[in-house]
Amino acid sequence: MTKDPEHILNWRRVNAHLTTSGQPDAAQLAEIRDLGVTHIVNLGLGHGKDALPDEADKVAALGMRYTHIPVDFEGPTDQDFANFKAALDNDVGSQIHVHCIYNARVSAFFYRYAKTHDDLPEEEAFAMMESIWRPGDDWADFIGDPAAKGQPNRYAGDDY
Repeated sequence: MTKDPEHILNWRRVNAHLTTSGQPDAAQLAEIRDLGVTHIVNLGLGHGKDALPDEADKVAALGMRYTHIPVDFEGPTDQDFANFKAALDNDVGSQIHVHCIYNARVSAFFYRYAKTHDDLPEEEAFAMMESIWRPGDDWADFIGDPAAKGQPNRYAGDDY
């Protein structure tokens, strides 16, 4: 088995079938494929200085499936979560890698997902999220954390 590419920004392994990270570059997508990943899910907007241009084409050229769910960082929605959940639930048993630009969106989505799925303990999902960031106001309702209302987003190593 190929070793996890932990040099990718905020790389995390959720379980044997799920990995997450910040934005991988084209070479890193190949490393992710070499782990046996067959499906890439991108929660980033897909444009901007840190996005990978033509990511869908690069993923397809590597023989993987690509799902893009562009999540507005200032306003994640229940529909975004439903699309994320469907992407995971419709591909059970496959190797899936989920990323955004920093792994903030993704870790919050997995924390919310863990609240309703027995295969991912909520405490582990919270610890993964907290190792990257502590969501604030824009995300408080989304992740079900009323104490975060009125708080800024804080990032591990910078704000705590």
